[in-house]
Amino acid sequence: MIERAHKNNVKRIICIGTSHEDSLKAAEFAKEHSNTYWTYGIHPEGASSASIIFENTLNTSPVKPIAIGEVGLDYHYDGYDKTAQIHLLEQMLQLAIDNDLPVSFHVREAFDDFLGVVANFPKARGVVHSFSDSKKKLKKVLETTGFYIGVNGLATYSTLPLPPLERILLETDAPFLTPTPFRGIINEPAYVPCIAEWLSKKMGVSLETIEKETTRNAEKLFNFSDTVV
Repeated sequence: MIERAHKNNVKRIICIGTSHEDSLKAAEFAKEHSNTYWTYGIHPEGASSASIIFENTLNTSPVKPIAIGEVGLDYHYDGYDKTAQIHLLEQMLQLAIDNDLPVSFHVREAFDDFLGVVANFPKARGVVHSFSDSKKKLKKVLETTGFYIGVNGLATYSTLPLPPLERILLETDAPFLTPTPFRGIINEPAYVPCIAEWLSKKMGVSLETIEKETTRNAEKLFNFSDTVV
């Protein structure tokens, strides 16, 4: 899968953590592969049983995470614990700030509360991954935060609003949200160029410009090394 990504000019891969155990697996994966990075995150669906042990993880891991995430708020399913989710998000935001790390946010049907929480952490920087809400909510996120917006395969088969190019990060959300024309199979980083090509046509901007600007955005947020194999 990594070889296919490299053949498609995807030179860096971030393996996202969604629980403590999952994040440690991502750390091991990043340790074993060049130009592969990991994040430490606890998905909001696990907020009720989450315990913050990130500091020990950071101190003992051979490779420092490139970001905190994915973390956030998700009110989509019945039975969600709003209080626990907000508390966890606050803890993770503080950890990100204390360790000078960006955040990958997961927000679904909870943008009002999300914006209320992040307003209390003005030093936080990050990306709202896989944005899937209204044009009105997108406008509010863009105007009230400095966060980037993650655009993935979902955009290629929906009518979601798009942010300006200077605020876009390309992503996969693999193994989900496979872009057209590969719908129906497992998503993977090799398909990122499909999203770039779709954006180029949708926005009326050259593919080279899409690639250059979104790469620059990612480098700025995640502070990648200039060395690429």
